[in-house]
Amino acid sequence: MPASYAYLGPEGTFTEVALRTLPEAATRELIPYVSVQSALDAVRAGEAEAAFVPIENSVEGGITTTLDELVAGAPLMIYREVLLSITFALLVRPGTKLSEIKTVTAHPAAQPQVRNWLKANLPDAVWESAASNADGARLVQEGRYDAAFAGEFAAARYGLTALETGIHDAENAQTRFVLVGRPARPAAPTGADKTSVVLWQRDDHPGGLRDLLGEFATRGINLMLLQSRPTGAGIGNYCFCIDAEGHISDRRVAEALMGLKRICLQVRFLGSYPRADIAPEGVRPTPPGTSDEEFVAAADWVARCQDGRF
Repeated sequence: MPASYAYLGPEGTFTEVALRTLPEAATRELIPYVSVQSALDAVRAGEAEAAFVPIENSVEGGITTTLDELVAGAPLMIYREVLLSITFALLVRPGTKLSEIKTVTAHPAAQPQVRNWLKANLPDAVWESAASNADGARLVQEGRYDAAFAGEFAAARYGLTALETGIHDAENAQTRFVLVGRPARPAAPTGADKTSVVLWQRDDHPGGLRDLLGEFATRGINLMLLQSRPTGAGIGNYCFCIDAEGHISDRRVAEALMGLKRICLQVRFLGSYPRADIAPEGVRPTPPGTSDEEFVAAADWVARCQDGRF
Protein backbone atom coordinates (compact mmCIF):
# COMPACT_ATOMS: atom_id res chain seq x y z
CA MET A 1 0.00 0.00 0.00
CA PRO A 2 1.49 3.41 -0.95
CA ALA A 3 2.57 5.55 2.02
CA SER A 4 0.33 8.39 0.87
CA TYR A 5 -2.81 10.20 1.94
CA ALA A 6 -5.31 11.51 -0.59
CA TYR A 7 -7.21 14.67 0.29
CA LEU A 8 -9.72 17.09 -1.19
CA GLY A 9 -7.55 19.49 -3.16
CA PRO A 10 -6.09 21.40 -4.76
CA GLU A 11 -3.38 22.72 -2.45
CA GLY A 12 -4.56 25.42 -0.08
CA THR A 13 -7.84 23.88 1.09
CA PHE A 14 -9.04 23.82 4.68
CA THR A 15 -8.83 20.05 4.26
CA GLU A 16 -5.08 20.25 3.69
CA VAL A 17 -4.63 22.50 6.73
CA ALA A 18 -6.59 20.08 8.92
CA LEU A 19 -4.73 17.06 7.52
CA ARG A 20 -1.36 18.58 8.41
CA THR A 21 -2.40 18.68 12.08
CA LEU A 22 -2.13 14.87 12.17
CA PRO A 23 1.35 13.80 13.31
CA GLU A 24 1.43 10.92 10.82
CA ALA A 25 0.86 13.33 7.93
CA ALA A 26 4.52 14.36 8.19
CA THR A 27 5.56 10.84 7.18
CA ARG A 28 3.17 10.47 4.22
CA GLU A 29 3.04 11.88 0.73
CA LEU A 30 -0.02 14.14 0.62
CA ILE A 31 -1.77 13.99 -2.75
CA PRO A 32 -4.58 16.41 -3.67
CA TYR A 33 -7.60 15.09 -5.57
CA VAL A 34 -10.25 17.09 -7.39
CA SER A 35 -13.21 15.73 -5.41
CA VAL A 36 -14.22 13.77 -2.33
CA GLN A 37 -15.27 10.90 -4.58
CA SER A 38 -11.90 10.69 -6.35
CA ALA A 39 -10.01 10.83 -3.04
CA LEU A 40 -12.07 7.96 -1.58
CA ASP A 41 -11.85 5.99 -4.82
CA ALA A 42 -8.06 6.26 -4.63
CA VAL A 43 -8.23 4.34 -1.36
CA ARG A 44 -10.61 1.74 -2.79
CA ALA A 45 -8.27 1.25 -5.77
CA GLY A 46 -5.19 0.89 -3.57
CA GLU A 47 -3.62 4.09 -4.89
CA ALA A 48 -3.54 5.69 -1.42
CA GLU A 49 -3.32 4.39 2.12
CA ALA A 50 -6.12 6.68 3.33
CA ALA A 51 -8.16 9.70 2.32
CA PHE A 52 -8.84 12.82 4.36
CA VAL A 53 -12.16 14.53 3.63
CA PRO A 54 -14.71 16.89 5.27
CA ILE A 55 -17.79 15.19 6.68
CA GLU A 56 -19.69 17.72 8.83
CA ASN A 57 -19.81 21.40 9.66
CA SER A 58 -21.42 23.12 12.60
CA VAL A 59 -23.58 25.38 10.42
CA GLU A 60 -25.18 22.99 7.91
CA GLY A 61 -24.58 19.58 9.49
CA GLY A 62 -23.43 16.55 7.53
CA ILE A 63 -21.65 17.09 4.20
CA THR A 64 -23.84 15.04 1.91
CA THR A 65 -21.19 14.37 -0.75
CA THR A 66 -18.99 12.58 1.76
CA LEU A 67 -21.85 10.77 3.50
CA ASP A 68 -23.19 9.48 0.18
CA GLU A 69 -19.76 8.23 -0.87
CA LEU A 70 -19.39 6.33 2.41
CA VAL A 71 -22.88 4.87 2.07
CA ALA A 72 -22.31 3.57 -1.46
CA GLY A 73 -19.50 1.62 -3.08
CA ALA A 74 -16.98 -0.74 -1.52
CA PRO A 75 -16.91 -0.38 2.28
CA LEU A 76 -14.47 2.05 3.88
CA MET A 77 -13.77 2.82 7.54
CA ILE A 78 -13.12 6.00 9.53
CA TYR A 79 -9.93 5.94 11.62
CA ARG A 80 -9.55 9.49 12.90
CA GLU A 81 -11.36 12.81 13.04
CA VAL A 82 -10.12 16.40 13.22
CA LEU A 83 -12.02 19.57 14.10
CA LEU A 84 -10.92 22.83 12.49
CA SER A 85 -12.26 26.31 13.25
CA ILE A 86 -13.31 28.00 10.02
CA THR A 87 -13.23 31.65 9.01
CA PHE A 88 -13.14 32.84 5.42
CA ALA A 89 -11.31 35.53 3.51
CA LEU A 90 -12.55 37.14 0.32
CA LEU A 91 -9.72 36.53 -2.16
CA VAL A 92 -9.38 38.68 -5.27
CA ARG A 93 -6.81 39.48 -7.92
CA PRO A 94 -4.55 42.35 -6.82
CA GLY A 95 -6.16 45.74 -7.37
CA THR A 96 -9.75 44.49 -7.38
CA LYS A 97 -12.18 46.67 -5.41
CA LEU A 98 -15.26 45.44 -3.57
CA SER A 99 -17.50 47.48 -5.87
CA GLU A 100 -16.06 45.64 -8.90
CA ILE A 101 -17.00 42.15 -7.73
CA LYS A 102 -19.84 40.68 -9.80
CA THR A 103 -19.18 36.93 -9.41
CA VAL A 104 -18.01 34.92 -6.39
CA THR A 105 -17.24 31.24 -5.89
CA ALA A 106 -16.41 28.66 -3.21
CA HIS A 107 -17.28 25.11 -2.18
CA PRO A 108 -21.06 24.67 -1.67
CA ALA A 109 -20.53 24.04 2.06
CA ALA A 110 -19.07 27.54 2.38
CA GLN A 111 -22.17 29.37 1.16
CA PRO A 112 -24.29 28.88 4.32
CA GLN A 113 -21.37 30.13 6.39
CA VAL A 114 -21.03 33.45 4.53
CA ARG A 115 -24.60 33.98 3.27
CA ASN A 116 -25.41 36.93 5.55
CA TRP A 117 -22.07 38.64 4.88
CA LEU A 118 -22.62 38.23 1.17
CA LYS A 119 -26.13 39.69 1.38
CA ALA A 120 -24.91 42.70 3.35
CA ASN A 121 -21.79 43.44 1.33
CA LEU A 122 -22.27 41.98 -2.17
CA PRO A 123 -26.05 41.63 -2.60
CA ASP A 124 -25.91 41.60 -6.40
CA ALA A 125 -22.97 39.21 -6.80
CA VAL A 126 -23.69 35.93 -8.59
CA TRP A 127 -22.63 32.80 -6.69
CA GLU A 128 -21.14 29.80 -8.53
CA SER A 129 -20.01 26.64 -6.74
CA ALA A 130 -16.47 25.27 -7.02
CA ALA A 131 -15.09 21.79 -6.31
CA SER A 132 -13.32 23.20 -3.25
CA ASN A 133 -12.53 26.59 -1.73
CA ALA A 134 -8.96 26.41 -2.99
CA ASP A 135 -10.21 25.48 -6.45
CA GLY A 136 -12.35 28.61 -6.29
CA ALA A 137 -9.20 30.61 -5.57
CA ARG A 138 -7.53 29.01 -8.58
CA LEU A 139 -10.49 29.98 -10.77
CA VAL A 140 -10.21 33.58 -9.59
CA GLN A 141 -6.50 33.50 -10.42
CA GLU A 142 -7.42 32.36 -13.94
CA GLY A 143 -9.92 35.22 -14.28
CA ARG A 144 -13.07 33.10 -14.39
CA TYR A 145 -14.55 34.72 -11.27
CA ASP A 146 -13.99 38.01 -9.50
CA ALA A 147 -13.63 36.68 -5.95
CA ALA A 148 -13.51 33.48 -3.91
CA PHE A 149 -14.27 32.64 -0.31
CA ALA A 150 -11.35 30.57 0.99
CA GLY A 151 -8.83 30.43 3.78
CA GLU A 152 -6.60 33.51 3.99
CA PHE A 153 -3.61 31.15 3.76
CA ALA A 154 -4.59 30.32 0.15
CA ALA A 155 -3.98 33.89 -1.07
CA ALA A 156 -0.21 33.58 -1.45
CA ARG A 157 -0.51 30.14 -3.09
CA TYR A 158 -2.68 31.56 -5.89
CA GLY A 159 -1.23 35.06 -6.19
CA LEU A 160 -4.34 36.72 -4.76
CA THR A 161 -5.07 39.39 -2.20
CA ALA A 162 -7.29 39.00 0.86
CA LEU A 163 -9.69 41.92 0.38
CA GLU A 164 -11.66 41.01 3.53
CA THR A 165 -10.77 38.59 6.33
CA GLY A 166 -12.48 37.01 9.33
CA ILE A 167 -15.72 36.40 7.42
CA HIS A 168 -18.23 34.09 9.13
CA ASP A 169 -21.93 34.27 9.85
CA ALA A 170 -21.73 31.94 12.87
CA GLU A 171 -19.30 32.40 15.72
CA ASN A 172 -17.03 29.44 16.48
CA ALA A 173 -17.92 27.65 13.25
CA GLN A 174 -16.09 24.37 12.85
CA THR A 175 -15.72 21.68 10.20
CA ARG A 176 -15.12 18.04 11.05
CA PHE A 177 -12.77 16.04 8.84
CA VAL A 178 -12.18 12.29 8.84
CA LEU A 179 -9.31 10.00 7.85
CA VAL A 180 -10.79 7.11 5.89
CA GLY A 181 -9.13 3.83 4.95
CA ARG A 182 -9.93 0.27 4.04
CA PRO A 183 -11.76 -1.86 6.64
CA ALA A 184 -9.53 -3.24 9.39
CA ARG A 185 -9.59 -3.84 13.13
CA PRO A 186 -10.62 -0.61 14.91
CA ALA A 187 -8.06 1.08 17.12
CA ALA A 188 -8.23 0.29 20.84
CA PRO A 189 -10.78 2.35 22.78
CA THR A 190 -9.54 5.57 24.38
CA GLY A 191 -12.48 6.24 26.69
CA ALA A 192 -13.62 9.12 24.45
CA ASP A 193 -14.72 7.45 21.24
CA LYS A 194 -17.34 7.63 18.54
CA THR A 195 -18.94 4.87 16.45
CA SER A 196 -20.39 5.57 13.00
CA VAL A 197 -22.90 3.37 11.16
CA VAL A 198 -25.36 3.50 8.27
CA LEU A 199 -28.75 1.81 8.73
CA TRP A 200 -31.30 0.61 6.18
CA GLN A 201 -34.82 -0.29 7.35
CA ARG A 202 -36.43 -3.54 6.21
CA ASP A 203 -39.59 -1.64 5.29
CA ASP A 204 -41.30 1.69 5.84
CA HIS A 205 -43.70 1.42 8.78
CA PRO A 206 -45.02 3.60 11.63
CA GLY A 207 -42.41 3.81 14.39
CA GLY A 208 -39.64 2.45 12.19
CA LEU A 209 -37.15 5.16 13.09
CA ARG A 210 -38.18 4.90 16.74
CA ASP A 211 -37.28 1.20 16.65
CA LEU A 212 -33.81 1.99 15.35
CA LEU A 213 -33.20 4.76 17.87
CA GLY A 214 -34.56 2.61 20.67
CA GLU A 215 -31.61 0.23 20.32
CA PHE A 216 -29.38 3.13 21.35
CA ALA A 217 -31.72 4.74 23.89
CA THR A 218 -32.37 1.63 25.98
CA ARG A 219 -28.62 1.20 26.42
CA GLY A 220 -27.95 4.81 27.36
CA ILE A 221 -26.06 5.66 24.16
CA ASN A 222 -26.13 9.31 23.10
CA LEU A 223 -26.31 10.10 19.38
CA MET A 224 -24.09 12.85 17.98
CA LEU A 225 -25.29 12.81 14.36
CA LEU A 226 -28.49 11.54 12.75
CA GLN A 227 -29.00 12.30 9.08
CA SER A 228 -31.22 10.64 6.51
CA ARG A 229 -29.96 10.14 2.96
CA PRO A 230 -31.95 8.95 -0.06
CA THR A 231 -31.11 5.44 -1.21
CA GLY A 232 -31.86 6.17 -4.87
CA ALA A 233 -34.65 3.59 -4.86
CA GLY A 234 -37.41 6.20 -5.10
CA ILE A 235 -39.09 8.97 -3.14
CA GLY A 236 -39.41 8.11 0.53
CA ASN A 237 -36.61 5.53 0.55
CA TYR A 238 -33.91 6.60 2.99
CA CYS A 239 -31.01 5.21 4.96
CA PHE A 240 -29.76 6.79 8.19
CA CYS A 241 -26.21 7.92 8.94
CA ILE A 242 -25.55 7.86 12.68
CA ASP A 243 -22.67 8.82 14.96
CA ALA A 244 -23.01 7.43 18.49
CA GLU A 245 -20.94 7.90 21.61
CA GLY A 246 -18.78 4.93 22.52
CA HIS A 247 -16.62 2.21 20.95
CA ILE A 248 -17.67 -1.08 19.39
CA SER A 249 -15.73 -2.87 22.13
CA ASP A 250 -18.04 -1.30 24.75
CA ARG A 251 -20.66 -3.86 25.71
CA ARG A 252 -23.54 -1.41 25.37
CA VAL A 253 -22.43 -0.33 21.88
CA ALA A 254 -21.83 -3.90 20.73
CA GLU A 255 -25.26 -4.99 21.97
CA ALA A 256 -26.91 -2.02 20.24
CA LEU A 257 -25.23 -2.97 16.98
CA MET A 258 -26.36 -6.59 17.40
CA GLY A 259 -29.91 -5.36 17.96
CA LEU A 260 -29.74 -3.19 14.86
CA LYS A 261 -28.34 -6.07 12.81
CA ARG A 262 -31.37 -8.14 13.79
CA ILE A 263 -34.00 -5.58 12.80
CA CYS A 264 -32.37 -3.74 9.88
CA LEU A 265 -32.20 -4.78 6.25
CA GLN A 266 -28.53 -3.75 6.27
CA VAL A 267 -26.03 -2.19 8.68
CA ARG A 268 -22.77 -0.69 7.45
CA PHE A 269 -20.14 -0.22 10.15
CA LEU A 270 -18.05 2.89 9.41
CA GLY A 271 -15.68 2.59 12.35
CA SER A 272 -15.01 3.36 16.00
CA TYR A 273 -12.42 6.08 16.52
CA PRO A 274 -11.25 8.74 19.01
CA ARG A 275 -13.39 11.84 19.38
CA ALA A 276 -11.71 15.15 18.56
CA ASP A 277 -13.98 17.30 20.73
CA ILE A 278 -13.24 15.92 24.19
CA ALA A 279 -10.57 14.11 26.21
CA PRO A 280 -11.36 10.85 28.05
CA GLU A 281 -11.43 12.59 31.43
CA GLY A 282 -14.18 14.90 30.16
CA VAL A 283 -16.57 12.15 29.09
CA ARG A 284 -19.69 11.97 31.22
CA PRO A 285 -20.32 8.72 33.10
CA THR A 286 -22.54 6.14 31.44
CA PRO A 287 -26.14 6.02 32.72
CA PRO A 288 -26.86 3.54 35.51
CA GLY A 289 -27.08 -0.03 34.25
CA THR A 290 -25.06 0.54 31.05
CA SER A 291 -21.43 0.08 32.11
CA ASP A 292 -19.43 -2.93 30.89
CA GLU A 293 -19.30 -4.25 34.44
CA GLU A 294 -23.08 -4.14 34.74
CA PHE A 295 -23.53 -5.90 31.39
CA VAL A 296 -21.12 -8.63 32.51
CA ALA A 297 -22.89 -9.00 35.85
CA ALA A 298 -26.28 -9.26 34.15
CA ALA A 299 -25.01 -11.91 31.71
CA ASP A 300 -23.51 -13.84 34.63
CA TRP A 301 -26.84 -13.70 36.46
CA VAL A 302 -28.69 -15.11 33.43
CA ALA A 303 -26.13 -17.92 33.15
CA ARG A 304 -26.59 -18.78 36.81
CA CYS A 305 -30.36 -18.81 36.39
CA GLN A 306 -30.00 -21.19 33.45
CA ASP A 307 -27.87 -23.47 35.64
CA GLY A 308 -30.28 -23.29 38.54
CA ARG A 309 -27.80 -21.36 40.68
CA PHE A 310 -29.88 -18.25 41.32
